[in-house]
Amino acid sequence: MPNLSFQVESAQAVTFAAAPLLEFKLRVINAVPEESIYTAALRCQIQIEATKRRYSSPEQERLLDLFGEPERWSQTLRSQLWTFSSAVISPFTGSTSVNLPVPCTYDFNVAAAKYFYALEEGEVPLTLLFSGTVFYEAEDGALQVAQIPWDREATYRFPVAIWKKMMDHYYPNSAWLAVHKDVFDRLYHYKLQHGIPTWEQTLESLLAAKENKDMEDKA
Repeated sequence: MPNLSFQVESAQAVTFAAAPLLEFKLRVINAVPEESIYTAALRCQIQIEATKRRYSSPEQERLLDLFGEPERWSQTLRSQLWTFSSAVISPFTGSTSVNLPVPCTYDFNVAAAKYFYALEEGEVPLTLLFSGTVFYEAEDGALQVAQIPWDREATYRFPVAIWKKMMDHYYPNSAWLAVHKDVFDRLYHYKLQHGIPTWEQTLESLLAAKENKDMEDKA
């Protein structure tokens, strides 16, 4: 029976895709090297191990929305789910490599997008949890099916620079912000009423009005 283990060898951004996409290159090793694996349907859950790295003061400020004040991080800073992914492993004997696609989002309503955006540099500790189904050849040549045990996992320190470079490629000098429809309708009405041509200028107008009011309140 197959006894598979997994290692993450590298990660890179896919340059030409419909949306931001990472690929993790996995090394898959069978502890029974002479066994023929026909294929495997691999599933993966990726966790961000947020407690296993240090954060600079600017990073702590940008993470307030996720974890609150740094003084409370002993209670609020926890590992969090990033995403799920899957891949099909081609036939192999002994070991092989497979690219695990990881779709990404720049939607700031998603915790993972907020987390990665908050980081300036360094690495993000990840844990990849594997499961799935393996189809292999038994000693008598018959096709057999086995499940990948739930305890299979791998760790990887993902460079923050890869995520930032990927988002700069797909959304140059831009960021996505989703709002409720009623808020959008109010913004749209304000934009039309004031004859403002772009959304950036609409937000700048509102921010300037708020800053002026704050200065008047302090005067």
